[in-house]
Amino acid sequence: MADSRFAAYRHFFQDRWPLGLKASLFVFITIASFLLSNWLAGPDWAEETRYALLLLLLAIGLWLSEAIPPFATALLVIGIGVLGLSSPVLSSHPIAYTQFTETLSSSVIWLLLGGFFLAQGMQKAGLDLQVFQFTMRLFGTEPKRALLGLMLTTWLASSILSNTASTAMMLAAILPLMRKLGARAPMTKASMLGIPAAATLGGMATIIGSPPNAVAVGFLEKQGLMVSFPQWVGYGLVPSLLLTLMSWWILTRKYPPQVDRVNTNIPDKDHPLSTPKQATVIIALFLTLILWFTTPLHGIAVTATAFVPIVLLTVSGVITADDFNGMPWDTLILVAGGLSLGVAMTETGLVMRMADGLQHLPIHGPGFILLLAYVTVLLSNIMSNTAASTVLLPIALEALPGMELETAVTVGLSASCALFLPVSTPPNAIAYSYGYLEQKDFRMLGSYLALIAPPLILAWVIFLKTLESWTL
Repeated sequence: MADSRFAAYRHFFQDRWPLGLKASLFVFITIASFLLSNWLAGPDWAEETRYALLLLLLAIGLWLSEAIPPFATALLVIGIGVLGLSSPVLSSHPIAYTQFTETLSSSVIWLLLGGFFLAQGMQKAGLDLQVFQFTMRLFGTEPKRALLGLMLTTWLASSILSNTASTAMMLAAILPLMRKLGARAPMTKASMLGIPAAATLGGMATIIGSPPNAVAVGFLEKQGLMVSFPQWVGYGLVPSLLLTLMSWWILTRKYPPQVDRVNTNIPDKDHPLSTPKQATVIIALFLTLILWFTTPLHGIAVTATAFVPIVLLTVSGVITADDFNGMPWDTLILVAGGLSLGVAMTETGLVMRMADGLQHLPIHGPGFILLLAYVTVLLSNIMSNTAASTVLLPIALEALPGMELETAVTVGLSASCALFLPVSTPPNAIAYSYGYLEQKDFRMLGSYLALIAPPLILAWVIFLKTLESWTL
């Protein structure tokens, strides 16, 4: 019935709107953004501030509706910034265009790219399946323990790989088992929900685990606050692990097992790498991780360390031209566009205008951070979590002077706790595509995490910040 209704709407728009549904939506959002920005802007606002508000509303509308792909919205943000806000004709106080274009080569972009190279190398070397098999031997075949093993393996993988790659890897590995158990088996439901949840939550643990983490670090750098790789692990690891374990406990209660043992023997797969190249991947992985975690000792920036896998895996032939071309460049463009939006909002004074309005709310300090965290979770369920954190972070950092670190880390981590819908995260979408889940299956776990995660994250961040101040 829903498909027939969608087809009817599509034919209606094709017959009456020559531009098509998405193009018509794009035009509508553009006009609505223009009208809304004129209505919201005060009479004393400068022209460049009005342009920035228009750009913000346009970006939010396009990211929410996906009238154009998210990366295309990011490029549009950069283009408008370069052509509009840097022009002395359109702006009385033009911003240097390099501030918008330099986001494409920012330290955040290179850090994420290093993570992409590691992920690709590990998959080609077959290390992903070896980690999975080791974990299954460690946890056993009792259903609850097997589910815990699957989730922790995914959690560990997504802390250094992309959550999308981790989900795809694990679901492909257990698919024969799921087919044997059937779609209605509790183990099937629990695994199909637990793996994407663990992948998304695992990304909280490291800077490279999830783009919102890197975005938060990027905004803190602009504030003059440097967050090292091990420092972020200190903030993200405990909430990430606790929320994963809570998810496992909730799923075992919702889907109690009906069998005593599950068969987790999965045949090995062929990998295209020779033994020397596999050794190169292992060396690159451990060398990169050691350098990341020992940053305070040697002083090499995490961004510089990211060049270890980029250079080593390329020169050795592990990463080929096809591998390079197949990397998720759209994610990098999305992050760069988000940073450019932050530049536009900050440099035009829009952030200060919005922050002044927020400061009149009766909530301040940690309560205000908690409110922002819940708003982040809400927005991340219906739009890109990278885009959601990018929109909120500049406003939050300006509204809470003196609490920049707590605000940025809490908002960045909360962006990875949106699991209410199949489209909330790429891991959810991948799990949903297998046909074993319905939309309603995501709501229970997503609701619990949306309520529990923000206060847990904020409490841990404040605790660590207080502990650090005591030890100084």
